[in-house]
Amino acid sequence: MGEDRDSQLSRALLLFGALLVASGAPLRLVEAQRLDTLPPRAVRTIAIDERLAVDAGIRLGARVTLATTPGGAADTARVVALVRRRADPSEVARGDYQIRLHLDYLQRLTGAGDRVDRFALATRDEPAAVDSALRAVNAAAFGFRAHRSRDIAVETSTTFAVVSRFHRAIGVITIVASAIFLLCIMLLKIDERRRDVAALRLMGISARTVMRSVMLEAAFIATLGSVLGVGIGAAASAIVNWHYRGVYRTPLAFSLVTPGVVTLAVVLSVLLGLAAGLAASSRLLRVPPLALFGR
Repeated sequence: MGEDRDSQLSRALLLFGALLVASGAPLRLVEAQRLDTLPPRAVRTIAIDERLAVDAGIRLGARVTLATTPGGAADTARVVALVRRRADPSEVARGDYQIRLHLDYLQRLTGAGDRVDRFALATRDEPAAVDSALRAVNAAAFGFRAHRSRDIAVETSTTFAVVSRFHRAIGVITIVASAIFLLCIMLLKIDERRRDVAALRLMGISARTVMRSVMLEAAFIATLGSVLGVGIGAAASAIVNWHYRGVYRTPLAFSLVTPGVVTLAVVLSVLLGLAAGLAASSRLLRVPPLALFGR
């Protein structure tokens, strides 16, 4: 009883070794370690927003400290991936940084073991499967409300849809104003060529042929202007996207020159150009050919 605890532990180890030798079992000498000197548990891994990595100078493999409140209980994690911001219009103006954690790690860090804010479910493309999943989630517990991702996207993009319609209205007004400007140009050009038109009429050229030539010229000018406008619009769109993608650091396209927009602009401008040519030629052809020489 007078022996200390270390002496008793040494005698027990010697007795255990003697038993192993007597039984013929292989004996290996290992280094004994105290419990407080054992290696710590593996550090958890996280993924962070690439904007946070740039702003804070965090590199892959770096260890960061996470806490739910400033000065509160913290935990250490290792950065193993960078997450690029999605092309989501609802997140463009938000300056928040994103950190992605494993679910169990997030629950342990926040102390919320069985609470979620929102979650997503993937279903088959069949409408019946989607409806069944909606009913099952809504009936699971009080407070849950399931929505289709398409409905949420439409609801959150209402503002952007209004802005898109506003921009389309501005484009149509600009094209109409350009058509009025084209009408003025055609009136001036035809008035300068009134003697040539009178000579053609006296030579036997019909008024319809003269009108077609004027309308063809107006359509050519409108088409050329449309092509130049599409080129300028595409260049301006590229500059706008380059600038704001750098400001907000997002792959979102802020300006689009779609085939539908190009088709609408070209068709509308050509039709209005033809209308301008028709109006200008009709005004001149209503005057008798001999009267054009005296004007």
